[in-house]
Amino acid sequence: QVQLVESGGGLVQPGGSLRLSCTASGFTLDYHAVGWYRQAPGKEREAVSCISRTGDTYYADSVKGRFTISRDSAKNTVDLVMNSLKPEDTAVYYCAAVRFFLMPAQAQCTMPHPPYDYWGQGTQVTVSS
Repeated sequence: QVQLVESGGGLVQPGGSLRLSCTASGFTLDYHAVGWYRQAPGKEREAVSCISRTGDTYYADSVKGRFTISRDSAKNTVDLVMNSLKPEDTAVYYCAAVRFFLMPAQAQCTMPHPPYDYWGQGTQVTVSS
């Protein structure tokens, strides 16, 4: 079955850390550009971070310096390590993947409707004391 599954979400105190994983089944994630997005209650979905097929990365200003996106080819995942978490990081986090997309990560993350082939079901991240 071809799918993306996010994991690693949970409840964490402000200043804490989480590692989200986006795991692909039925296809090789290395051949895809991947993005992490989030949607908070009452807000529109926003791009958090993207990684291109060549390894180029992009981060939204709100997470730059705190979040790190990376590939783990052995596990067929793209991970998002989130440090120094803030209450405003609370959201459902989604990953998405597209194969035939060769634009830089910044273009991928900033275009209004990226042509993703697959989306995950989301994982909840709650930052609260």
